[in-house]
Amino acid sequence: MFRDRSILITGGTGSFGRVLARTLLRNHAPRRLVIFSRDELKQYEMRAEFGDDPRMRFFIGDVRDRERLERAFDGIDLVVHAAAMKQVPAAEYNPFEAIKTNVFGAENVINAAIDRGVERVIALSTDKAANPINLYGATKLCSDKLFVAGNSYAGENGARFAVVRYGNVVGSRGSVVPFFRKQRETGVVPVTDPRMTRFWITLEQGVQFVLRSFELMRGGEIFVPKIPSMKLLDLAEAIAPDCDTVNVGIRPGEKLHETLIGEDDARRTLEFDDHYVLVPEFSWWDGDGAKAGRPLPDGFSYCSDNNEWWLSVDELRQMSEKI
Repeated sequence: MFRDRSILITGGTGSFGRVLARTLLRNHAPRRLVIFSRDELKQYEMRAEFGDDPRMRFFIGDVRDRERLERAFDGIDLVVHAAAMKQVPAAEYNPFEAIKTNVFGAENVINAAIDRGVERVIALSTDKAANPINLYGATKLCSDKLFVAGNSYAGENGARFAVVRYGNVVGSRGSVVPFFRKQRETGVVPVTDPRMTRFWITLEQGVQFVLRSFELMRGGEIFVPKIPSMKLLDLAEAIAPDCDTVNVGIRPGEKLHETLIGEDDARRTLEFDDHYVLVPEFSWWDGDGAKAGRPLPDGFSYCSDNNEWWLSVDELRQMSEKI
């Protein structure tokens, strides 16, 4: 799938992009790996980190700029769309900017991929796109819909688009882990709500799931991995066991529990041993590749508080120590 192929990562200087780039270069022998992002400093730092690998290219650009995307996509076989404005408070305060990047940027990626003959595109989504209550989640839900419908625009033999949706990433930029570590020095760790739960996945697990989804996709699917949940209080105990906790209340746009598959989505979802697939409701979708999937029962939902797989305090401590 990846050997001797030209691969581009939008938002490639982010936490996910760096781990994906390292994994591809180390294990999959791509012909060319293009890092597309708008931050020249992060590109400079990433170039220094990765050395002078002749397979790497760095493209300054913004997903809002369709002409720049079309230039960057020239000769590209596979695209991972990881660029996004993802901080919930920032999106609430700057709603037009979030829409320009997360919605119009998604449209630009789709059109550029079709026009430049890209074979497959996987877009990264979030649990906040399921039953969204904040603008970030709403823009990512809209983006998901665009990528699923993009297969209709591409036609029978055009680019194929799919989505990968998962939960909070351990150690990603803006993660709560470094924040708790910093607060540990004060002896007090602020917790938004003692009942709060979240899905939890490592960067490496996210990367491997995306790479596998490239091989599984036929176009139009939303892939959801089976991942564990954790309690925010348990995470605080794992990182700062000797500190007091103080409840500060849920922030605007924040949920008590996150959802990856809501009850309504579950009716068009198939279950596999280690993941779920939300199948598109379009006549063109080829369901042969999902025959092994099992329909979900009525009333099913996949939420961080009704998950059967939970991380213990010790497991959370081990995961956070690796960051």
